[in-house]
Amino acid sequence: MLKHQMELVNKEIAQLVEELGADAIELAEHFTELDSIDMEQFSVPLQSIPIRCDVRTLPWKKLGLWCQFDVVMMDPPWQLASKAPTRGVALGYSQLPNREIMDMPIPLIQSNGFIFIWVINSRYSFALEMMQHWGYEFVDDITWVKSTVNGRLAKGHGFYLQHAKESCLVGMKGNRPESLQGNISPDVIVSQRRGQSQKPEEIYKLIETLVPDGLIHPLNFHVD
Repeated sequence: MLKHQMELVNKEIAQLVEELGADAIELAEHFTELDSIDMEQFSVPLQSIPIRCDVRTLPWKKLGLWCQFDVVMMDPPWQLASKAPTRGVALGYSQLPNREIMDMPIPLIQSNGFIFIWVINSRYSFALEMMQHWGYEFVDDITWVKSTVNGRLAKGHGFYLQHAKESCLVGMKGNRPESLQGNISPDVIVSQRRGQSQKPEEIYKLIETLVPDGLIHPLNFHVD
């Protein structure tokens, strides 16, 4: 099933590249990593339980009763407001307005611990407001510097400057996790840009170093 879905994605990418021509170059670059994935060998990571659903209808209360997480990582589908937000590059996911993202009942699944929120430049201030709304204190941020396969900056479209990085805000609420190991990992990640909206593997290693053996919930949003 997963292999078939990936084949369909690749066909759609090829069709977009043909239709958009030069404007599709960046889109194609976003998905080059798909070709290197051996779907026959793919398996769910140990201690992971994948949940595929529309986050707007996720049974948050049941999830919170089943488990309270030490770390939550969010990659919200921020809504882009400009007239031509993607500059000819198709987004492979639906977007949500700020209010719907803030309405996610995150406190139901975490009473104590850390939250990591990936943000775009225009939503930086709102993400801080959202943290406070959920009861978190902003404590740090992480910068991901994107590189190409040749080790150069992987620059993308921006309004004033070309963007070659992403930011992840870190908040904390309640009691610190018992296994917390602070002041070990750096706040900068330098790694290759991969699939569209795909975050670097290093962020997971950083979190697992910060909170060894913690209960971690990565929220990669899906909206039907």
